[in-house]
Amino acid sequence: MENINSPFPRLKLTVMNVYGHCYHGYKKGDELILEDFTHPPKFFCLGLAHALFPVIYALSFGAKFPFRDNQRSLLVTCPDGGKLEFMAEVLDKQGKIEKLPKAPDFKGPNPKKMVIEVVQAKGKCTFGYKVGDKWETSGLKCIPGFCGAAFHCAFPALFALNFGAKFLFMENPDSIDTVTCPDGGNIVFKVSRVKENKK
Repeated sequence: MENINSPFPRLKLTVMNVYGHCYHGYKKGDELILEDFTHPPKFFCLGLAHALFPVIYALSFGAKFPFRDNQRSLLVTCPDGGKLEFMAEVLDKQGKIEKLPKAPDFKGPNPKKMVIEVVQAKGKCTFGYKVGDKWETSGLKCIPGFCGAAFHCAFPALFALNFGAKFLFMENPDSIDTVTCPDGGNIVFKVSRVKENKK
């Protein structure tokens, strides 16, 4: 691969454990480098990519996992029977692993309130979504009755925002407004983290 010009950080995956046969032959201790969250290594397992994407997307936009010894890392399990376990980490510009110690005040899950809103609509939407439609959710909870294909596309943003990611290229960095329906791009959603007033 030629050098890429990406504003996003490189990422490192390490195989932590192997519990079954891996068709890609990954072994414990193997290390894989992603040039950024959109550029995996050649012949990278797409099954793993499916499960991994929300994690590396979140890490690339600054997410922190306060329950981890290194908040800038997360374990990801192979979706095919849990055959392997990987650790995803972020590399800084010098190629060193970013480290942020576990949050000393961590007391358990702190799901964020989030809103999905239709900001563009064209063509036919099977669900009849129109500009201005909104749904609220908390943390990683699914939205009852919501289009599964749309939720699949919105999940990386929901996951990232739930763990503190910021989209600094947006006017409001607590949101992203380019989450697009995979069926013809008929519907575009804005996903936002909502600040809640603490009592």
